[in-house]
Amino acid sequence: MASRWLFEDGIGERRAALVDGGSIVEAMVERDDDGPVVGSILPARLHQVLQPGRRAIAILDGGVEALLEPVPARITEGMAFVAEVVREALPEAGALKRARVRMAPDDAALGPGPDLFARLSSSPHPVQPTRHHDSDLLEAAGWGEVLDAARTGDLDFDGGRLRISPTPAMTLIDVDGDGDLAALAIAGAAASAAAIRRLGIGGSIGIDLPTAGRKDARLAAAEAIDRLLPQPFERTAVNGFGFVQIVRPRARASLIERVREDPAVSAALALLRRAERTPGAGPLHLTATPGVLGRIRERGWSGLLARRVGAEVVLHPDPGRPIWVGDVHRQPL
Repeated sequence: MASRWLFEDGIGERRAALVDGGSIVEAMVERDDDGPVVGSILPARLHQVLQPGRRAIAILDGGVEALLEPVPARITEGMAFVAEVVREALPEAGALKRARVRMAPDDAALGPGPDLFARLSSSPHPVQPTRHHDSDLLEAAGWGEVLDAARTGDLDFDGGRLRISPTPAMTLIDVDGDGDLAALAIAGAAASAAAIRRLGIGGSIGIDLPTAGRKDARLAAAEAIDRLLPQPFERTAVNGFGFVQIVRPRARASLIERVREDPAVSAALALLRRAERTPGAGPLHLTATPGVLGRIRERGWSGLLARRVGAEVVLHPDPGRPIWVGDVHRQPL
């Protein structure tokens, strides 16, 4: 079957996966509480110049702070202007990296940028919307495994394992395994490229491959990256210690950053997704740690779930559970 996007409009978030040969090659989510997306044209005010001509803090419509880069000479602190979002806000450990904007063209019309479905619709691949009462095509393609990889950073491949660690400076991928080092380096480079694409990792990325030593193995590892990772990106050669650096555009958060930004929210959304697809009669019972159920209650998601499935939703807090271990129960038909 030809590549296609599966799109799901879920409670609290929209999900999408590019499926090729029955497996997910790209995965994305868009949440209800996301800030302004790339391409949004918004009223703004210059709040504080940090580096004249280069960087300033702007206040967007709604009070959101963003970085203005570059700073046109004709605007000064306190002046109003129209901003275009070129990078969305990015979650980082303990902080939120501000969105980046530039001054919009004079003829730009105010309005939000394209949402996830609009971006998918402009891609070369067809889009297939799915609903909660349809067959779970996303899960059949490996959605759960992709979320697990984003949550843990661990990803197995034939002969080895990747460990993915995001840091404020760059995302690091460590390749480990047994057997012939040259073969492991080539396989690890291919698995790393596939993971970068699947999880939407951008910015600076460092891959630590086994030290293969031989030049032909290093070249083959680099060629595997070039073959599997779509442009645009830049990379270094694989050096004698097995390290290669890749730089990709970073317009929005990766799936890893999304899942880890607020683990309780991510666990709640995953539980709600399962709950929507649980058949049966009578009330729908959700059991999870109080933090997860608190997110569901605070955001009104239990009411949305009840309307979607046409049944009462009952929440059962269990303080002894790990955050990602939740249960859904309903009387069988």
